[in-house]
Amino acid sequence: MPAFPDKPTDGIAAALGSVPIGTAVSTVAKRLLDLFTSGAVPAGARLPPERELAQSLNIGRSAVREALAALEILGVVDVRPGSGTYLRGSVSELLPETLNWGLMLGEPRTRELIAVRGRLEVFAAELAASRVDDDGLARLAGYLETMRDSGDDRVKFIEADVKFHVEIARTAGNEVLAGLLQSIRSLLRVWVERGLHSDADAEAALAEHTAVYEALAARDGAAASAAMEAHMTTAGARLSGTLAAAD
Repeated sequence: MPAFPDKPTDGIAAALGSVPIGTAVSTVAKRLLDLFTSGAVPAGARLPPERELAQSLNIGRSAVREALAALEILGVVDVRPGSGTYLRGSVSELLPETLNWGLMLGEPRTRELIAVRGRLEVFAAELAASRVDDDGLARLAGYLETMRDSGDDRVKFIEADVKFHVEIARTAGNEVLAGLLQSIRSLLRVWVERGLHSDADAEAALAEHTAVYEALAARDGAAASAAMEAHMTTAGARLSGTLAAAD
């Protein structure tokens, strides 16, 4: 589907198809959300007017208006008076928003996400070991250096930590895996920030990341997997401790 930042397109309306008469607003919102997170609509695209969407879906304009209002609350679309309604981000940027509202994360679900993230990170490290190149290793080394030099600046440390993991996921060469990890990291970000309390925590995390880097530099998949698993075990314990304290 072509990009259309300045004017609506018939492509979106045509892709939606009709829904049964009397369909609930929530179902209309889901139909729109499914299309927006499919990757078929470019980030920043302006959507067709409510009238066109209503005609395509074969429903009233009020249902479309309410569905778009719900998606605006979720952060999926941006309604600009006098200009139109725009898709706010890419698939990987939208999924954290929709997952966050869909799950309404509580302590049990957050623990489950921590466990899922751990297994996915281990898998990503194993894949990346056979695919990482010298440029990728240089970027990883740079993130380690930033972590090492961050001092008491925990935000700087965490940003470099996240970039380190994002680089590994990118190198793994699996877009679905990378997208899932980005979504889960976004959901867990607040707990990660709360969980890194002391210099000892930061030093332990740095040592764990360094072990992962060394295994990747050796192109050793088994070692990278083991190093990442060790890191995820201790990182998961830190996050779980933060959850318990908050509870």
